[in-house]
Amino acid sequence: MPAAKILVADDEPFIARSLSYVLQRSGFDVYVAKDGEEAYQLVEKVRPNLVILDVMMPHRTGYEVCQHIRSREDLRAMKVIILSAKGQASDLEEGLPAGADAYVPKPFSPAEIIAMVQDLLGEAAA
Repeated sequence: MPAAKILVADDEPFIARSLSYVLQRSGFDVYVAKDGEEAYQLVEKVRPNLVILDVMMPHRTGYEVCQHIRSREDLRAMKVIILSAKGQASDLEEGLPAGADAYVPKPFSPAEIIAMVQDLLGEAAA
């Protein structure tokens, strides 16, 4: 079975590299977008199994990319995790209605992300 494809979209290079590294070490094929527009394009091109989106990115927010995924029948099965430096309840309330499967406030532990990815992907993560 081929490895699950994961798109990491974060405009902070350290976070994007760190997530990419731990996900690759866990056996996933990882693609990285540096802003919301690149994430939008890679969602269409790569068709990842799961997308990790930072909320605040140039060109498109993580919420906008998530809403795009959820608005399309052919993309709807894609799992979405929203990352945000803002951990207030109001941000959580915005992220989940946008269609995110999970919401993770920054800072987060890499182990927490790996466990969440494996849980969301189930059999595809094996």
